[in-house]
Amino acid sequence: MRLPHLLYPGILIRRYQRFLADILLDTGETVTAHCPNSGSMKGCAIPGSRVFLSRCDKPSRRLCYTWELVEHDGTWIGINTGHPNRIVREAIEEGLIPDLRGYESIRPEVRYGENSRIDLLLSGAAGRCYVEIKNVTMVEGDLALFPDAVTTRGQKHLKELMEVVRQGDRGVIFFVVQRADGKAVAPADAIDPEYGRLLRLAVLQGVEALAWQADVTPQELRLARALPLCLT
Repeated sequence: MRLPHLLYPGILIRRYQRFLADILLDTGETVTAHCPNSGSMKGCAIPGSRVFLSRCDKPSRRLCYTWELVEHDGTWIGINTGHPNRIVREAIEEGLIPDLRGYESIRPEVRYGENSRIDLLLSGAAGRCYVEIKNVTMVEGDLALFPDAVTTRGQKHLKELMEVVRQGDRGVIFFVVQRADGKAVAPADAIDPEYGRLLRLAVLQGVEALAWQADVTPQELRLARALPLCLT
């Protein structure tokens, strides 16, 4: 997916209250931007980091700037959790993900489980496939780790995918790594051991776990390559 043609460069001053970030723009103006990421953003919210913001001037917007990218050790990281669903859908439509080919219909945000909405529901002659997408921004060593904070919501999604499989449909947990410096994906057991336990159980019970890395630039986000998933 293409990012807005005009992005605003700046320096991160601080991120606070989860959804707010103060940014010193290259123009010298200090602005408060919406931070579209509810996680801890460990390693991605270091004051002094280079960032890019998008801007929307709709009257309904309380904050016109949105934080899109941050640079860490020379690597651009996409922090907007609203984008992975779109880039995964684009890749499926283009036939780039072999495991998710053969479906005629793609529907987003379909109700399922216990008051949940699946990110993408694929359907067609091959049956139905429920795809839950997770954004990965934390890297330690060579491993991209999820989650970066305890996620009871993520735990619930894994339980619901297991139920989907028990009912005869496909269930897929799809990790999107929005940075280029991870070589494999693993559960962050030190942060949320229950999520790691449930992920391993889900895989044993037939939930398919896919991990793909996106190429991230100030111009574009695009799924580029599959990554191995490390559950040992």
